[in-house]
Amino acid sequence: MNALGNDSRYAGSLRSALAAKLVDTGAIRSRPVAAAVRSVPRHLFVPNVSLEIAYTDDVVLMKSDDAGTAISTVSQPTVVAMMLEQAGIAPGHRILEIGSGGYNAALMSELAGPGGAVTSIDIDAEVTSRARQALAGTGYQGVRVFQADGQFGWPEGAPYDLVLLTVTAEDIAPAWLDQLAEGGRLVVPLRLRGQTRSIAFDKVQGVLHGRSSVLCGFVSMQGAGTTDGQVVRLDGDKIVLTFDEDQVIDGGALQGILRQPPRLSWCGILIDREEPFSNLDLWLATRFPGYCVLSAHRSSIKSGLVSPVLQWGGAAVVEGGSLAYLTSRPSPAPHLIELGIIAHGPTAKRLADHLAGEITAWDQTHRHGPGPRFTVHPKTTPATDPPGRPDVTTRHTLVTVHWP
Repeated sequence: MNALGNDSRYAGSLRSALAAKLVDTGAIRSRPVAAAVRSVPRHLFVPNVSLEIAYTDDVVLMKSDDAGTAISTVSQPTVVAMMLEQAGIAPGHRILEIGSGGYNAALMSELAGPGGAVTSIDIDAEVTSRARQALAGTGYQGVRVFQADGQFGWPEGAPYDLVLLTVTAEDIAPAWLDQLAEGGRLVVPLRLRGQTRSIAFDKVQGVLHGRSSVLCGFVSMQGAGTTDGQVVRLDGDKIVLTFDEDQVIDGGALQGILRQPPRLSWCGILIDREEPFSNLDLWLATRFPGYCVLSAHRSSIKSGLVSPVLQWGGAAVVEGGSLAYLTSRPSPAPHLIELGIIAHGPTAKRLADHLAGEITAWDQTHRHGPGPRFTVHPKTTPATDPPGRPDVTTRHTLVTVHWP
């Protein structure tokens, strides 16, 4: 059955089933968000797919670039619902969405009600045209859609009670903070040290205080907000170390490092195979200036040159001319693995011991805690004002990660 059909009863039953599933999984926690998901016809925002696919809890690809990289999607309903819960939209709210698609804007319009206002912007004219048409066709003509570079927001509608991004950002643009009302909320998929979290910030006296964060994945921001990370390639291009823009790395000192004798040590810390590494990785990123993400081609793993805990991207640390990274081995319990460290270079032992100590500290103090909290100051803030040392410096902000 095509999503462009008019089987409203069947589509309604699928919407209700999707909303019920999101309530059961905890993605939806409030009645208004559940009601919005039951009301907005998602299938009309994802043309040319079946009704069943339109109401599956999965992302729908809308557009790719010439290299095949996704540049426009309709996000997974679970992520959409979690971000709406983070946003806490109330009737009458004025909202700016950065990254259009139409569906999320319609949901926010339902939540803000007739007294509210939703503005949605996107850098891609094709995306805004499609979103504008879908919103008009589904009765959400009041949502304003404009083509614009999201880095600069939309000042004509400011101030906003909520600024919400549906694209991954590696920085917080000054315009978002300036256009956000005092006491307003910014919800942004922020990429820090190799991982993306949707973080809900409240603006208090020009400073952003994080109140919640959840792991997520979105297409990357385009335009002036695009940032370039740093990459160090080892073993040809089969092993890659990825760093953020603000880190200072001497890639030349690492060439041939993996051919040096490895130092292997085990931490005695067991982790369930299904347990995410995100909090451990972020903890290490805040403890080591040379934290990076190591990814490897299967041939390099099969040859024994590297043995990372995760092939597609695991924690690693560079310090001077030495490199250490996380590895693992099976434990007597089939569902558990033991964490270890492989280190190379002139200070391999000291770096491995330091890394093991920080992993132990995380295990004993933060592994079962509430997780990290984030504070963001403008980069223009005097050095004496932010509490403590910022953990990440972006183009425009100082980001501090707190571990309650």
